[in-house]
Amino acid sequence: MYKINEINKAMLLYGDSFEEMKKIPDASIDLILCDPPYNLAEYSTGNMKFDWRAEINNDVAKWDLVPFSPEKLLKDFTRIIKPSGNIFIFTSYNLIGKYHEVFDSVFDTFQFMVWHKTNPVPNIRKSSFLNSCELIVCMWNKGHTWNFSKQNEMHNFIETPICMGNERLKNPKHPTQKPLAVLEHIIKIASNENDVIFDPFMGVASTGHAALNLNRKFIGVEIEEKYYNASIERLEIFNENDNRSNKQKCINY
Repeated sequence: MYKINEINKAMLLYGDSFEEMKKIPDASIDLILCDPPYNLAEYSTGNMKFDWRAEINNDVAKWDLVPFSPEKLLKDFTRIIKPSGNIFIFTSYNLIGKYHEVFDSVFDTFQFMVWHKTNPVPNIRKSSFLNSCELIVCMWNKGHTWNFSKQNEMHNFIETPICMGNERLKNPKHPTQKPLAVLEHIIKIASNENDVIFDPFMGVASTGHAALNLNRKFIGVEIEEKYYNASIERLEIFNENDNRSNKQKCINY
């Protein structure tokens, strides 16, 4: 088992999330915030190339082609989350019903949020709506951590641009990198300082970056080496004293 109490700031794990989760102790995580595969690849029309603008990336990564079942998350998520913990999972229209089917009877509350992207990819063919919204399912039990602010700040709706500019990693470029503004909004509401945030589908460590910005601790797992290495480099700015232990597939700040 990993020793959660020995994490100073962050622990980054390279490997399969379902295997690594087995090494996380029971009731040790305050907030699970993650972005698993959406299984939208089968609906993709492929990349669109233009002479007058950058290519529109409609292709989703290869891992999205692998069928994903929310049921695979249930056993370990319910085991590692604290009684006062919260779970937030980014998803899409084609899977939200499956999440509800799996998790609704297990938690006291099952809700969802909508992230509205103010600058979504344009619909060049003008044949349907712009894909401007993503869904986030949320689960918790009575007595959960909840930092309620003002009524007008607690809607289950958040509006921000997609991740771009200096925040967007260029090499490697992750196809589903989430903006810090969305992640920090959730972390502020659903956790407290020094809490442990877990993302088993870390990508380029956006959740980790947001967590460390807000003085939380972070555990992340990533199976693709290029994204894992990018995560290490990205979070190095928080490693002020070069206090890093590197044991093969585990980086502990």
